[in-house]
Amino acid sequence: MYPEYILTLSCLDHRGIVLRVSGFLAEHGCNIIDSAQFGDPESKLFFMRVHFALEDDAMSDELLRAGFGSLCADLGAEGALQDARRKPRVLIMVSKIGHCLNDLLFRYRSGLLPVEIPAIVSNHMDFYQLAASYNIPFHHLPLEAGAGESAKLAQEARIIDLLDTHRIDLVVLARYMQILSPGLCEALKGRAINIHHSFLPSFKGARPYAQAHKRGVKLIGATAHFVTGDLDEGPIIEQDVERVDHAMSVDQLTAIGRDVESVVLARAVKWFVEHRILLNGDKTVVFS
Repeated sequence: MYPEYILTLSCLDHRGIVLRVSGFLAEHGCNIIDSAQFGDPESKLFFMRVHFALEDDAMSDELLRAGFGSLCADLGAEGALQDARRKPRVLIMVSKIGHCLNDLLFRYRSGLLPVEIPAIVSNHMDFYQLAASYNIPFHHLPLEAGAGESAKLAQEARIIDLLDTHRIDLVVLARYMQILSPGLCEALKGRAINIHHSFLPSFKGARPYAQAHKRGVKLIGATAHFVTGDLDEGPIIEQDVERVDHAMSVDQLTAIGRDVESVVLARAVKWFVEHRILLNGDKTVVFS
């Protein structure tokens, strides 16, 4: 079987980009499997994702990557060339609510999520047995309530150690209930995904579903977004909602909300590891 790659790029929009990219691939013995592109009339940027196979045995990976680097330089583009068969390495962080973690692990074990998960990090011990049942190392990195800045930075230094040791491509905050420092957010820019209920900012703080129930909401949902230094304000990747009604209890709303959170987070992670998400300022372009 031929090696397969995924090419992504973004640059200022102008005529001829698709021609240049397709021409480059043809000249280097590549066959396009699928391709998607989008030109944003507001940002004036062009985005492209191409899945292709390298069918010329005489063309090496090194030559292909060197040629792609030259193409990006000529186009003034930010680009990446990924091995389509390599499974990205994901670190999952969780606190005391485990529905998203459980869902991601099931999809991973079932082959529905093409990733490697070398580590799970938590500030509590609640899910060490769940991690063990999947043979994934569990790292308990506690942080006491009201801990000072030095304690928080020391804990995050251990997280950074794990990121480096395990060559992590993506961090998933699967209901990790600690705010990351600005420094860690910056270090993880574009490669950390968080999930939260779509009530933010309307229902902040404790028991958001109880707050929503009290207000009689008719829609509940969830939002997956990239992590930034602005709490829950990062570029949105995916959202979904479910209708609810007056007859439902707080527990019913919570159960529905958690189902939506799990599905939305799983979609966002899958799209990331399939290299379908490109940043467009404070927004994202997601190629389906």
